[in-house]
Amino acid sequence: MKNNKTAFACLIGFAAIPFTAHAQTGAVITVTAPVIERELYETPVSMSVIRPEAIKNGQPMLKLDETLSQVPGIYLQNQENYAQGERVAIRGFGSRAPFGVRGVMIVVDGIPYTLPDGQAQLDAIDLDSAERIEVIRGPASVLYGNAAGGVISVATADGQSNPDQTSVRATGGSNSFGKLSLSNSGSNGNWSHNVNLSALNYEGYRDQAGVEKYLFNSKLRWQMDSERSITAIINLLDNPRSQDPGALTAEQVAEDRTQAGRFTEEYDTGQTVDQQVIGLQYQDLSAGAGELHGKVYYLRRNFEQQLPFPGPSRIDYNRNYFGASTDYRQSFTVAGLPFRYVAGVEAREQRDDRIRTQMSFAGDLQGLTADELQTATSLSTFAQGDLNLTDQLILSIGGRFDRIQMDVSDEYLSDGDQSGDRTFREWSGSAGLSYRYLPNHQFFTNISTAFETPTFSEFANPSGVGGLNPDTQPQKSLNHELGLRGAFDYGMDYDLTLFWVDARDELIPYQLPGPDDRTFYRNAGDTTRKGIEATAGWLLNQSWRFETALTLADYTFDEYSSGGNNYDGNRLPGLPEQLWSNRLQWQGLGGTFATLETRYVGSMFADDANSVKVDDYWLVNLRGGDTFYVGRNLLLKGFAGVRNLTDRDHFANVRINASNDRYYEPAAGRTWYAGLELSF
Repeated sequence: MKNNKTAFACLIGFAAIPFTAHAQTGAVITVTAPVIERELYETPVSMSVIRPEAIKNGQPMLKLDETLSQVPGIYLQNQENYAQGERVAIRGFGSRAPFGVRGVMIVVDGIPYTLPDGQAQLDAIDLDSAERIEVIRGPASVLYGNAAGGVISVATADGQSNPDQTSVRATGGSNSFGKLSLSNSGSNGNWSHNVNLSALNYEGYRDQAGVEKYLFNSKLRWQMDSERSITAIINLLDNPRSQDPGALTAEQVAEDRTQAGRFTEEYDTGQTVDQQVIGLQYQDLSAGAGELHGKVYYLRRNFEQQLPFPGPSRIDYNRNYFGASTDYRQSFTVAGLPFRYVAGVEAREQRDDRIRTQMSFAGDLQGLTADELQTATSLSTFAQGDLNLTDQLILSIGGRFDRIQMDVSDEYLSDGDQSGDRTFREWSGSAGLSYRYLPNHQFFTNISTAFETPTFSEFANPSGVGGLNPDTQPQKSLNHELGLRGAFDYGMDYDLTLFWVDARDELIPYQLPGPDDRTFYRNAGDTTRKGIEATAGWLLNQSWRFETALTLADYTFDEYSSGGNNYDGNRLPGLPEQLWSNRLQWQGLGGTFATLETRYVGSMFADDANSVKVDDYWLVNLRGGDTFYVGRNLLLKGFAGVRNLTDRDHFANVRINASNDRYYEPAAGRTWYAGLELSF
């Protein structure tokens, strides 16, 4: 990798540290995100598992970056612009998104929040209810289909494993931050439930950056008998205000980091969202010789957004998203060898009734400029199996077929009929080996394919002609991995992965010169992503634990020319090639704790030409708290934290290939928060 010799030397030294800490190897970690439920040390893919204490202890629980900072290979931006939403990149997949999530599958309680066209939003994920997050680092289309450069699977509580409890939590802090949460969980016979309601009001660091959001999340589980259960899920989001401060030029950043961009305050840029999700899941652990799992779900989303430029910049859509899937799981022997498999089918449909309205320079809404119905339908079938070649060696093979049809029906005909459709038929496959050479140590390797279709917004024609851009094609990739992970006695654990991903027809965003900031997409030839991901944890004694996560990567264009410019060998924009996170935790008696975190983010480029460089930076976060018993069944928890302790200037988001040099969205300096939680 280019310019990484010093970093590799550091990694070699890091890997040579003797693993001699104190004991905790008995815990069995079971993972479910790879579809087949199995122990982590039998899973031939790169994975990270985040437990409840890392999600909740002393955290403001606003965005996923708080929780996922210790996961290697993952990079999150845009934490402070609630209108655009967090951008998530896993090994570079997803970095192209100017808003929301692309290239990464988001799953919440088994419901795919990633739509059939490949886009997802994170605004309805309830971290107050989350009790587990699993991250698959690397392409996983064989498991989840379109937009699966990686997977983030969030599981919320259902009240089954925890004692009956009601909690009230209030948090406040810098920049008029205030959040109130109320939760109740419990069980009664065969019934269990968890309900959480939260309200957020936050003015933000920059002008025109405020948010008001209300979120309700609930799960109700009925254990019909010892083998069968039904779980109902309801998630409601009311987001009447998420302002968009826009991006700035370097000169504007130097003048005033807190200012909003051009047109933002005049047009009151931002979005409003009203969303409802309902789901029903069925599980039968004795369906014939195996297990039957099924689910149905429905999402309704009403969305309005004003973009920061004059022209066709007011977007409104009503979305209806339906899905159903079923799978069957069974174990038996093949030629005397244990074999287990899962096979299933999935059907999903997304229907967006979308309009655009003209905004004048004076800030007045004028007539319609677009009115269309966008429909994406996906039909999929998949199978995956594990064959135990020996007690220690497992061969895993999987395959999937997806048929995705995307259709635009133009209902604004004054400029001609601009309807269109595209159909994609994609095969995905994977093969992996897991060798458990010691009870708590594993070597694994795998090879897999993945694909991503352009989303509806990425199919837009820069020529101004509607329909679906015929020049834009799906992005495809081939992934290779080698990994080691394990846990020693005395509390030491480690995870080391080498990866290499070859992608062709890489989708890259760009903006055309002009008064607006509208983003278009083009296929950028071939790219290569390769690197090393390493984590280690060390329980120094009963009170102290140290964790570190390091990513060293090389994301480059192999073959890419545009507008007469050759970008072969350039770095992919919007991605740091070095990430290093460290966490030192102290746990005292009676619930007292303190956590010190550091995070290094390497330099990156903001454009394909690599002419706009964004400097590297370090961040330091500190948080702590205590628990007080104020009655027989009454607990009071107090906590506080400081983010960006050293007040380092950096950017929450970098817009790739931005027009008019508006690349930068400044992040907040030093901020604080504090809260109380009462449980009974």
